[in-house]
Amino acid sequence: MSRIPDPIQTPQGPTYEGRLLDHPDEEVVDQGAPFDIRTLLSRRGVLGLAGLGVGAVVLAACAPATSSSSGASASATTGESSTDSTTSTTPAAAAEIPDETAGPYPGDGSNGPDVLEDSGIVRQDIRSSIDGSVTADGVPLTFELEVLDMANGDIPFAAVAVYAWHCTAGGEYSMYSSGLEDVTYLRGVQVADADGKVSFTSIFPGCYSGRWPHIHFEVYPDADAITDSTSAIATSQIALAQGACDTVYADSRYTGSAQNLANVTLDSDNVFGDDGGALQLATVTGDATSGYNATLQVRVDTTTTPTAGAAPGGDGGGPGGGGAPPAN
Repeated sequence: MSRIPDPIQTPQGPTYEGRLLDHPDEEVVDQGAPFDIRTLLSRRGVLGLAGLGVGAVVLAACAPATSSSSGASASATTGESSTDSTTSTTPAAAAEIPDETAGPYPGDGSNGPDVLEDSGIVRQDIRSSIDGSVTADGVPLTFELEVLDMANGDIPFAAVAVYAWHCTAGGEYSMYSSGLEDVTYLRGVQVADADGKVSFTSIFPGCYSGRWPHIHFEVYPDADAITDSTSAIATSQIALAQGACDTVYADSRYTGSAQNLANVTLDSDNVFGDDGGALQLATVTGDATSGYNATLQVRVDTTTTPTAGAAPGGDGGGPGGGGAPPAN
């Protein structure tokens, strides 16, 4: 077991890993469970926890639950699985969800069209346009977000509204791409339940050039706030697991996606590349026949100022926007 480094003396008092000790006269290992838990949550994983004195009961009670599968260690970052169901496992979220740009195709009024003012946008099934006139084709996907309120001890963030949107199987965006200007599919809002959860029924998005497969989302204080994009308290993106992507993109409806995926990684992606998508990589289960389920825990800190937003220029690829989707 490695030795815990001595605290660093600062004008404010002794610190460990940049945090003031709760009990300055005691050793690091005697700071108590609250300090240990903050140490745990401040890291990307559990590396370096040995010797902190965090009991198994404390860890079990405070660490968010994760799904498991055969070959879990290999699938944690790649989504690969030894089974046909293409199951992936991701580490529990350990910090606030990273702020990301909404990209050039948000449809929230910040960059042209505004679907959030349309009656019917609050819906669970987003496969069809709001008026039901056209439906997106692709492999079924249900994705669920569990939103937690960091400012109040990570309790479920009930009643927040989540607006989610993503591209088609061909990498195009409704309301923006040529021929889809009057189409509103693959966009919708859900209000979090008492457990802070929202769920959407959709299709698996394609992979267009320059971006890892992803789903955009914005979190609003409540459903009444969605008509003003500046009211969003968090803007981020969900990364999808490679194992599921590899299987889905063998489908003929996803023309070009397999080649585009081969040219990008989570580490090279201009959104997820900062940390390889550590806090944004969804847990994905299922198969291409019955469909997939993706889940992600989203921790939102309302004490911090959101730094994300829509990129300017509707057709170009703004920072994190992924470039213009292919025309096919």
